[in-house]
Amino acid sequence: MAVSIRDVAQRAGVSVGTVSNVLNRPDEVSMDSVDRVTRAIDELGYVRNDAARKLRAGVSTTVGFVVLDGQNPFYNEVVRGAEDEATRHGIAILYGNTDEDPRREKQYIDLFEEQQVRGLLIAPYGDVTARLQKLRMRGIAAVLVDRFSGDGRFSSVSVDSVAGGRLAVEHLIELGRRRIAFVGGPFDMRQVTDRLAGARAAAENADGPVDLEVIATTAMTVDEGVAAGARIVARPRSEWPDAVFASNDLLALGLLQSLVIGRRLLVPEEIALIGFDDNPFAAAAAVPLSSIRQPSRMIGRTALRILLEEATDPDSIARQTVFPPELVARASTGE
Repeated sequence: MAVSIRDVAQRAGVSVGTVSNVLNRPDEVSMDSVDRVTRAIDELGYVRNDAARKLRAGVSTTVGFVVLDGQNPFYNEVVRGAEDEATRHGIAILYGNTDEDPRREKQYIDLFEEQQVRGLLIAPYGDVTARLQKLRMRGIAAVLVDRFSGDGRFSSVSVDSVAGGRLAVEHLIELGRRRIAFVGGPFDMRQVTDRLAGARAAAENADGPVDLEVIATTAMTVDEGVAAGARIVARPRSEWPDAVFASNDLLALGLLQSLVIGRRLLVPEEIALIGFDDNPFAAAAAVPLSSIRQPSRMIGRTALRILLEEATDPDSIARQTVFPPELVARASTGE
């Protein structure tokens, strides 16, 4: 029969509430109570969960990581970077994928709070500032990943997506493209709006007219890229763009499949194509994809390092780490 928290309380000669406080808020309990509860846990063989380990280590050995798209290899690489850094510190990462669903995002944040993680890394879908502020009040640090903290209340690690969007469209313009389509969405994602802002800035500052249209998608997936490509080629040929900037590589891959495999179009001769992220598959695509590179593993390592520092020193000043993007030109734009 499993040992319960009530059994621990009876053996320690304290209330159930005291045992709960020892497990979750040991700083609010006398050292005598902590010692008695710890001894009772050892004697009864109470389940060795995170809370029990915290009695010995004084701090949780887990960190939560919430990402908004677990199917995107970019986030897999970011998590790998965080795991590499976590291993150096004897930390385990608990991972949750929201799939761009605010309800799942809330569920994971609540779950990691219940688990009393040392801190939370999060690539948010929406505005989670108020929720993270509540975590901070409970002693759980949080760092934004792949999202710049506009108000500076939380540390963040990201890439300059505006600069990345500008790089992508400037590259297309330098190749002589003047009818450019931006494919991306949804537009309540900051990454998408920033990349579009950069694309528009490049078009507006170009020598000579550049027509930049927006083709909205409901998600940044391969399927949405395929659908966007079908919409493009369904038009009269005279209305086709001569270049496409996809807001991530998954969309770009779907576009490539739709244009080249489905419609037998020539990329880049008829339509040049560039994505964003420089995921591992980009170079191995049927037509190697040009892309805007993000240092994915470095983002993960840096975010974990900052999180651990803030968990140790709650009074540390929030910092915004922004990495520069890098243009990687391949065959899909004629390089």
